[in-house]
Amino acid sequence: MHINPKFIKQQFEKSMDKYNENAIVQKIVAQKLVKKLVDIETNFENILELGSGTGLLTQEIVGNIKYKNYYANDLTEKSKQYVLKIIPELNFICGNAQKISTTKKMDLIISNAVFQWFENLSKLNIHLNSLMNKNGILAFSTFSKKNYQEIKDLIGLSLDYKNLEELLAIFSENFEILVTEEFDYVMQFSNPLEILAHMKHTGVNSLTTKQWTFKEIKKFCDNYKEKYPNLTLTYSPIIIICKKKS
Repeated sequence: MHINPKFIKQQFEKSMDKYNENAIVQKIVAQKLVKKLVDIETNFENILELGSGTGLLTQEIVGNIKYKNYYANDLTEKSKQYVLKIIPELNFICGNAQKISTTKKMDLIISNAVFQWFENLSKLNIHLNSLMNKNGILAFSTFSKKNYQEIKDLIGLSLDYKNLEELLAIFSENFEILVTEEFDYVMQFSNPLEILAHMKHTGVNSLTTKQWTFKEIKKFCDNYKEKYPNLTLTYSPIIIICKKKS
């Protein structure tokens, strides 16, 4: 599917005030990502966080990693107010991560649950490599093809998720792979409307600009209960940490 950054920005802006209380999986993945990074290195001069959002990952980094200069990037300017509360001396860069530039070369570029929104990871790979110092670390999480499999099955909408092998093929071009992990996390809800609300409050309704009618919502709920009577929603996170090749 074609990804519209402007629409994604609008939807995430709407979801930000309720994001943290709904982003259960994203918080778990952020914790895992930083824990694995700490096993490799705990001190970086220049850090760039991509997709800083409400600061879920920022909070984990600040509590576990030492740094001199912290740069945070997000599509929406609204992110700045959240991250400034965590890092007052923040350097904030608003814009598309695929196009941003920095005044310094980075020693760590880190991102949580964002890379699935980029249409061309090969170009992103090259761009991020150009922003980094020699032996810089790239640490990120994304999701595999199994992510939101129930939604794809019922309404046919899905991002162009990559499996681990595809991601490694892309990023091993410019990076030495240090750590990988993938796992599933299945959430369960009381009714399908809760699932729709969960998607809305985590920004995932950015999948489509279409406004559903009452009849369409009822059909979705009926189909969900029939096909997935346990009312599950599957997340399938992937974590990759790699080092820039010399």
